Formats: sequence, structure tokens, C-alpha cells
Amino acid sequence: MASHSRAGAALDALRADLAGDVFAPRDPGYDEARAFFDARADRRPAVIARCAHEADVVRAVRFARELDLHIAVRGGGHGLAGPPPDHGTLLVDLRRMHAVTVDPAAEAVRVEGGATMGGLDRAAQPYGLATTGCRASGIGVCGFVLGGGTGLLDRAFGLAVDDLIGVELVTADAERVHANPDENPELFWALHGGGGNFGIATALTLELHELPEFSVALLLYLPGNGREMVRAFREIIADGPDQVGGAVMYPTAGRPVYGALLTYAGGAAGLRGLAQPLLALPHEAELPGAGALRLLDLGPGPRAHWSAQCLTGLPDDLVDGFCARAEAVPVPSGSRHTLFPLGGAAAAGPDRYPVPYRGAAWVTHPLARWADPADDERALAWVRDARADVRPWNAGAVCLGLAGDEGPERVRAGLGAGNLLRLEKVKRTYDPDNVFRFNHNVRPV
Repeated sequence: MASHSRAGAALDALRADLAGDVFAPRDPGYDEARAFFDARADRRPAVIARCAHEADVVRAVRFARELDLHIAVRGGGHGLAGPPPDHGTLLVDLRRMHAVTVDPAAEAVRVEGGATMGGLDRAAQPYGLATTGCRASGIGVCGFVLGGGTGLLDRAFGLAVDDLIGVELVTADAERVHANPDENPELFWALHGGGGNFGIATALTLELHELPEFSVALLLYLPGNGREMVRAFREIIADGPDQVGGAVMYPTAGRPVYGALLTYAGGAAGLRGLAQPLLALPHEAELPGAGALRLLDLGPGPRAHWSAQCLTGLPDDLVDGFCARAEAVPVPSGSRHTLFPLGGAAAAGPDRYPVPYRGAAWVTHPLARWADPADDERALAWVRDARADVRPWNAGAVCLGLAGDEGPERVRAGLGAGNLLRLEKVKRTYDPDNVFRFNHNVRPV
């Protein structure tokens, strides 16, 4: 760390140079700027740089290197990957950089580093275009895509990272780098699943797909009908076209109910035909369209812990265990237990990238949210137990985009052992000092 006087002079220079905002611990707005999705992450970065454009990012990285600070990155804001930044860290906040520019003729979109999935969807929809998006509109596009990206359209279009055609990056040396199939192709490969290990992604360019119609419905069921609903949903996915997807979940905000979220890359009539086995079961309510998707959105606030496990299938024993664990959640306010289907175009996508979970059939995603620190251990244990329940059907790989900070072995499983060796070499080239370590970390060789 630099001396106090040197650090103060460098901070003053950063404030003068940045078009965006700079927050130090005693500044007004610092506590709001450092708040994370998980309130347990009560960390105090040395400095927060809320950047307005790419030149701000370059200047912020130079500041961090001058003072020997590690760098954490905040894109859209959820920050699910890796440990939170500590007191010896510069937090680069990209949320002011949220422009989304659609090129309908090229069926492509340029997305800045702080844009969210909701912003991307709103920009592409008027042109009848879409890319595989996350299951929550508030998730940052860059973190989601660079981590692999399983979402509501992955069975129809593939994983989000399959649509990645270009990355604009600021490296640990404060250099601006472009990565695409022709420029820095090894870095481009590493960014297809390797996350934020190699620099700060200030913009992505993504291929878009034609999607003139997209239909959504959510059906709610009392717990007594939950197991039968999950089995019916499973058969719809097994027998239906790749255009059908969604999730089954047990959200616990308010009245305990199961939800069957069915999505279809097509019209409402086709969706209703696919949904007949679910409609035939006794259910409490039907929520069509955007109102159904809002159930998936989670804002920052309480304490949280989450994990994920990729599954080889969804047999009846697993369904029974999933439902029993969901109904046993010890801290019901805002917690949820969810199953997502994979397959389709996600499974058929390119296998050359470090995203080994694409061959899984389903993903289970337990997420606990609670307010009282006294409930910490009970909530953490529930998530651990939910993962333990499905070990007999473990597909081996890990969907890192849905997993928290769970140690190096889970990172290895999420990237693939052979891929990890190659990623470590790329890391050594672009970040030999492991400046970018607050993520699912790949260490330099």
C-alpha cells in the first residue's frame, strides 16, 4: 500500500480526472455505492470509482495499480460471483455505462458494461430480436454472458455466451484490448465462460436472433399439488420443442405456493397448447406475460446465500426430495428453491468453450434470503442440504453463474479441469498479478 500522503494525492488526482464519481469511506454516498445484493457482504472498499465511460475505467485501473490496490468490478449490480471486495480494493462501478445499441440490419447489439438484461430486452424487442437473457431483468449483461449465461431462451437459442462476437476490455495494465475471433482469439476463447478474470469488460457485442413472438405464463399451485406439477412440467420439457422452457419454483414471499413458469418462443396459442397438462391440475392462479416474469426479479437488501447443481435428469425421487427441501426452508421470507431445464440448443452449442455444464439436463438453484443475522447458520445449512439432496444425480459440472463463493474445486468443476489449465495461461498473459480476483477466480500459472 502507498503512504497516506501519496494515497491522498493520488485520490485527489482521480477525483479531478474522472468524468464519473469517486467515493472514499467518509464521503456522502459511499454507503449507498458499496451496498451489494447480499447484505452480509458488509465490506468497505478503499475507493469506489463510478465510471462514466471507458476512459474513466482506464484511469481508475491506473490509479489502482499506482497504489497497489486489487480491483473489483460492479457491472449491473447483483455481483453473485466470488467474494466481496475488501478494504484494500478499488471498486470499479460501471452502472453509469449502460447504453444498449441495436443494429437491426446486422442482427447484433453492443451493450456497455453496466447494462442490465432488462435494458437489453427493451432495446431489442421493437425489432423482433432477442438474445438468450437471464431469468431476472436486473442482472448485469456482462457478468451473465461472460460466466456462460443460462436463461429463459437457452433451449431455443443456446447459452448467452454462444452469441458473444466481440469484447471491449481494459486489462490489468490499463490497456484497451478488443477480443473477437480475429483479434486476440485466445483471450476471446477465455471470455466464453472465464468471467471477469482477464480485465474489465466495458462493452460486449452479441448476435441477436429473430423472435417476433414470446409468450409467458405462470401457474400457481398449493403445496399439496407441487410434486404432481413438477412431474407434469418435466414431461412438457421432455416432449415439447426446443422453443419451450421456463422453471419450476417454490417462492416463499407471502403465501407458500409452487410456481410453474412456462415460456415459449412463439405465440400465446402455442403456449397454451403446451401448457394443457399443467392447466389440467388444480391450480390457484394464472399470471400471463410480464407479470409472470416479475416473480423472478430480486432486488438488493437482505442477507442472502445461494448455490446451484447441474443434474443428469429429473427422476421422481429427485422431484420428491426437491419439494421436501423447498417446503422445509427455515427462513421463508424471500427465499426460493428453483429447477431450470437445459437441453435443446444449449446442449447442442459449441463444446470448445470453458462451459462444461451445457450437457446437463436440469439445474437446481436454492437461494435463501433473510434479515436477521441470528438465522445465518440455518439459512446456510438449508442451501448446503439442498445441494446434498441431489448428489446422486450430480452431472459433475457447475453452472458458475448461479453459484456463490464456494472455493477452488467448484471453480474447477465449473470451468473443466483441462480448460482451467488453458485459462491459467491466459490469466498469466493479461493479469499476472491476479489483480482481478474478486470473482470465480482463475489464478495465473
